Amino acid sequence: AQRTSGFASRYLTDGFDGGFNIEEVKDINGKPLTHMINSTMMRVELPKAMKTGDKFSFSIKWWYNINDHVKDGGRSGYEYFTENDNRIYVMAQFYPRMAVYNDVEGWQNSQFWGRDEFALPFGDFDVNITVPADHILDGTGYLTNREEVFTKDMMKRFKQATKSYDKPVEIVTQAEAEVTEKSKSTEKKTWKLSAQMVRDFGFATSRKFIWDMMAVKIGERDVMAVSLYSKEGNPLWGQWSTMAVASTLKSYSRMTFDYPYHKAISVHAPMGMEYPMICYNFGRPDAEGNYSDRTKFGMISVIIHEVGHNWFPMIVNSDERQWTWMDEGLNTFVQYVAEQDFGEWNPTALSAGMTQYPSRRGPAKNIVPYMGGDQDFIAPIMTKGLNTYQFGNNAYGKPATALNILRETIMGRDLFDYSFREYTERWMFKHPTPEDFFRTMEDASAFDLDWYWRGWFFTTDYVDIGVKEVKKFYATSEPNQWIKDFAAQRGMEMSDLPPLVYMVEEGSEEFEESLRNGTLLDNAPTVKEYIMDNFSEKERSELKQPKYFYNVTFEKPGGLVMPIIVEYTYKDGTSKKETYPAQIWRLNDSEASKAIASDKEIVSIKVDPDLETADIDTSNNSWPKEIKQSQFDKFKNQVKN
Repeated sequence: AQRTSGFASRYLTDGFDGGFNIEEVKDINGKPLTHMINSTMMRVELPKAMKTGDKFSFSIKWWYNINDHVKDGGRSGYEYFTENDNRIYVMAQFYPRMAVYNDVEGWQNSQFWGRDEFALPFGDFDVNITVPADHILDGTGYLTNREEVFTKDMMKRFKQATKSYDKPVEIVTQAEAEVTEKSKSTEKKTWKLSAQMVRDFGFATSRKFIWDMMAVKIGERDVMAVSLYSKEGNPLWGQWSTMAVASTLKSYSRMTFDYPYHKAISVHAPMGMEYPMICYNFGRPDAEGNYSDRTKFGMISVIIHEVGHNWFPMIVNSDERQWTWMDEGLNTFVQYVAEQDFGEWNPTALSAGMTQYPSRRGPAKNIVPYMGGDQDFIAPIMTKGLNTYQFGNNAYGKPATALNILRETIMGRDLFDYSFREYTERWMFKHPTPEDFFRTMEDASAFDLDWYWRGWFFTTDYVDIGVKEVKKFYATSEPNQWIKDFAAQRGMEMSDLPPLVYMVEEGSEEFEESLRNGTLLDNAPTVKEYIMDNFSEKERSELKQPKYFYNVTFEKPGGLVMPIIVEYTYKDGTSKKETYPAQIWRLNDSEASKAIASDKEIVSIKVDPDLETADIDTSNNSWPKEIKQSQFDKFKNQVKN
């Protein structure tokens, strides 16, 4: 299905004339430079090859049509409002950008096909933008002529905002914006922005904008959390946008490094897209100002996600075009942590009955439908973004889940957080590869994770671990038939053997009911004698006396190696959890056994009781086997009567 406007523009007209229109490329002396354009890439021929440390300056003259991104699509452009004939401009990718040359792969000159994003070097920007005088504008970098473009009231409110740490201050109010949008100024105003060490530039401008901001303490610095939105975004945006930006700055700085820029801006637009210091986010109430939980949490989540992109890839500058997961997946993982922080720090944002923020991606159970789906339409995470079948699950959901499991179940929070922070600090303002991430996580933690990277990132295998068999034994000093045959074959008498303890399986021919009633020392006098001869009275009082012995065999129909998380429930109603590390599968990839001694009788065993591992089939997770309702039966019960 397509929007009618999109269908018409695609099939019924000649379409939008987009892209850059290059008029000339010249060196610093005005001499034309030979250049070649191939679709979305342009190659400029230099007079001579550049050596390390060399500089070469050139200029490009171009022009660019601004698109209606609601009708024609695209990551930037304008949204048209019929009321008062106004537009909101969210601008980016409007100028020719440098490709990346790095010491690993050379030039990244893959074409831009729309879905896989960008690979960009860092640079400094000084940008002057002339717009109608009644427009509000903000973007990447410092606003260097604030006093020229602000009114006295705006300057006063801005200074208040720099000292407001608990709530946003409106620089432009809704009442003021509603008055401004009813007419159009014929005057012009130039806004000047200067940014250093950023990989891109974006800005937003409109006469419709409400503008609010607040200060956020990050380390020893104050960072401004900022929002630009029209009245169509209220009451939702005024209440939660800047609060979400502020919360995100705190969460991401805790998980990585302190945010190094001076501001982060959230702009109201019908999409989600990110650039240094500024991002464009959806989420709009209906005409009466009403909104659902889906709209509210969708807006908060996209703001957290897009603001989070300031870390990945704006600062930890991975190659989005080649490895989509390195920014989207890592960002979605930290987004999950930040969402849970937001719910904890802003409980009034949660709806009735909610105990935590309703995150869509991150929890292991949420990725199960994808990982357990049709393998013909699943690709490894380590696949070029353009070539994946299910882009959202592959680049966002699965890597985020893999890292969440690594943090919560494999490594533990302290060790994971230290290693993850080390990766971000080590590679900020650089161009990391997947190997750099894998290597740093292991290097910082001294944790062998080769098996984890291989399974989760290089294959489409899934998790499926279950209980195959449980055998129950009792200890006795009475020789069983096997040991009698063993001695006879070797011409030995039973008296020739050292004191032994024998295990008798419940239900076998050699099992006697009396074993159920006796203690370990009753059933195995040899153990009692050994204890009396070798332990002090104090040591004897502290010894365990298990009565029940089990051999539990676990199976692994799924291909992914994972720890075995087991909950043992006893006859007295108590329970205990055990985690057997992934190395348990090292010598046998299909099944593994554990011997268990207990003074209490085990009545049930359950693998992955809290759904931590993304196990796609829980029908084999329990002993005795649980009878579970099918999805159809659950539906029938819901609609009964």
